Amino acid sequence: MNKDSLLFAFTKTKSPVAYCILSIGMGTRDEDPKFNGLAHLTEHMLFKGTPNRSSVNISSTLEKVGGDLNAYTTKERIVLYSTTLKEDVKKAVSLIFELAFTSVFPEDELKKEKEVVYDEIITYQDSPSELLFDTFEGELFSGTPLGYSILGDRKTIDPITPDILARNLRKFFVPGNMTFTVAGDFEEGQIRELVGRELDRWHPGAVLSTSYGKVPMTSRQFAHKSLDGEGEHKLNFLEGRKFDRCEDRKLRQAHCVVGCTAYPYYERRRKAALSLISNMLGGPSSNSRLSLSLREKHALVYHIDASCVSYKDTGLFCIYFGCDKKYLDKCMKLMWKELEKFTAEALTPKTLSAAKKQMIGQLAIASDNAEAQSLTIGKSMLLTGDVTSLERIRKDIEDVTAEEILEVSREIFRKERMSRLVFY
Repeated sequence: MNKDSLLFAFTKTKSPVAYCILSIGMGTRDEDPKFNGLAHLTEHMLFKGTPNRSSVNISSTLEKVGGDLNAYTTKERIVLYSTTLKEDVKKAVSLIFELAFTSVFPEDELKKEKEVVYDEIITYQDSPSELLFDTFEGELFSGTPLGYSILGDRKTIDPITPDILARNLRKFFVPGNMTFTVAGDFEEGQIRELVGRELDRWHPGAVLSTSYGKVPMTSRQFAHKSLDGEGEHKLNFLEGRKFDRCEDRKLRQAHCVVGCTAYPYYERRRKAALSLISNMLGGPSSNSRLSLSLREKHALVYHIDASCVSYKDTGLFCIYFGCDKKYLDKCMKLMWKELEKFTAEALTPKTLSAAKKQMIGQLAIASDNAEAQSLTIGKSMLLTGDVTSLERIRKDIEDVTAEEILEVSREIFRKERMSRLVFY
């Protein structure tokens, strides 16, 4: 991709509200380990000043017209997004580009914001269910950039200077490493012209592109293994570290996460099958298999869920639950009983059809939100150079076969692959 060509996508709505989302291909995995937390701190500092605006001016520009500006950081992205009335979309587009391309990092503001981040870290550490996932992923991906904490810690954040932040901005915050998505009641040519004009204003010479040709995969950072000894399907993802750890945190209940590495973003068919399995096991509905067993039938947990996430070159599947400490072993046995059902035999056509219908309905309802749609599109364009539409996701799910469900279950749900972390 040309470094001065920014991928652009538009979703037409009939709402008076407009959503603008800038996704930047810079996350925790791109950090120098001695500056772990740099991406997250960069996200915070984007709101602290430009040559033309103070932090107060930045925060009030959209708020004074009833809008909102926010940001978040993941392992692979920083995302800036706004919500405004459609007549104020130019203000939003211009402000987002100004922050991305011209932010400055005053020493006094940096000093104050570090204290805010330190407080955020302490708050996070006081939430065992949230800290559990971060610790689990850090251990599973130990020795790789995906093992870094998004928030970092005091010893890695303290050395970060305004100059380091500025160099980071110049390196990663370039059009060719970004995607911009808009959802609103506009004509596509009209909004594209506006976004292109504002982009050129803040980054002269940059252009919008709607060419969603596949982006070459980034260089692999891990030594990958195949899980398939027969050679029929060569899985290309990190095995991860195997561990089983219980930590006494003086808690009133046990918080447990069990999981392993899984499929990267590019393994569409396998990823769709695992997503369907995860939804059946521990999705948001109360009729998920783990919920029916551990909560409804045995009354051992208040909450249990299964989830999977994909990165550029690997992924993660995990199950989380909290229970009375004395019921931990029983919960584990019941959990494995449900997993083994998926590995024992193929789903019946009726069961598979019902599972697909439920998940497609959930996705359609969740996607009936222009902001959520734009965030998904921005992520998919950044990782693949293509738009992952709801229609394509639906087709991927509909195409999953009972045989694929069985194969994926047998690949993923092996005890020798599964790791466990318990805080109690």
